[in-house]
Amino acid sequence: MTEKPQTPTLSPLVAAQHRAMPFTRLTDCGMDPADARRLLADTAAGTPWPDVAAALAEAQLERARRAAESGHGATARQAYRFAAAALMFAQMAYQTDTAEKRELYARHTAAVAALAPGVERVEIPHRDGVLGGWLCLPVGTPRATVIVWGGLSSWGAAYLSVADAYTTRGLACLLVEGPGQGESRLRHGLYVDEQVIEGFARFVDLVENDPRLDGPIGVQGISFGGLIAAHLAAADSRVGAVVVNGAPAVPTVPEFRTAREQLSAVAGTDERGRLTEVMDSLRFDPDKHRITCPLLLLHGTQDPLVRYEDQEPFLRAADPATSTVRIWPDGEHTLYNHAAERDALTGDWFVDHLAGRGTSES
Repeated sequence: MTEKPQTPTLSPLVAAQHRAMPFTRLTDCGMDPADARRLLADTAAGTPWPDVAAALAEAQLERARRAAESGHGATARQAYRFAAAALMFAQMAYQTDTAEKRELYARHTAAVAALAPGVERVEIPHRDGVLGGWLCLPVGTPRATVIVWGGLSSWGAAYLSVADAYTTRGLACLLVEGPGQGESRLRHGLYVDEQVIEGFARFVDLVENDPRLDGPIGVQGISFGGLIAAHLAAADSRVGAVVVNGAPAVPTVPEFRTAREQLSAVAGTDERGRLTEVMDSLRFDPDKHRITCPLLLLHGTQDPLVRYEDQEPFLRAADPATSTVRIWPDGEHTLYNHAAERDALTGDWFVDHLAGRGTSES
């Protein structure tokens, strides 16, 4: 009789990491599927998460260097993207802004920068710091631009696959790190506060001032970032269409310590009263905040973090005639497990609502 191999018992920390960063999320945000399986297997066996992820990234960086030296540019770019994704997930192991987290994210940024000129770094002065992002352009003249941002833990170039879907359809895509995100926070000390929408609006300014991007502007917010996208769409008439994916309309301060630490890092404070003030300032009230541009709301019924009811206020703030809801009965948080279909849907939706139906694709 053959015995079945025993499944290792995960420590509470590793179990939480596997829940927060499942295989579907790892691959959605760009990891090599083989690396994603290795990361989950090795951490289940006891190797610390950031050590495994960083080692996988280093192997991909070495692969990229060898490919570039041999003149195999496509292979080098693929490996740099896999490395960047591995480093994105390596830094997620740290809830607070430790020196290790900053160093891993700086390495992630360097890996993405190696994708130039296909991925262009942009930086905008804001307050006493700098906001950063990555611009991806289609072949030919963009018919419109979509600005995309993430939430509490994955930012900017984590969404290169989204940019791929959009540039294929003739749209420019700006992947941003707003206040409380990425280098904007870790290097320049810009956090989420009562004026955070002004920070994200600076990316709309950038698009308006770039002569290559002469066309309508859409915004897309993923996870907590969807709340920011809804606020910006309600406040800024320059936004021509908005996608909200897996966002709470009424953010709260979590009771669980690890989740609260993550939110505290975004807001730059661990003082409970101050954190509550910031979250209260971001409550989306459909009686006060009206979305006049077309809205696409995405939801996964199996999302453990955001219920449909948590997103419903965004719909009440919009015109029913220009609002669309798409629900996946088996959808995970932000629809990790339907990534390709999700990105095709949102890409086509932005083409229809920004560039007009029938627009030719690259």
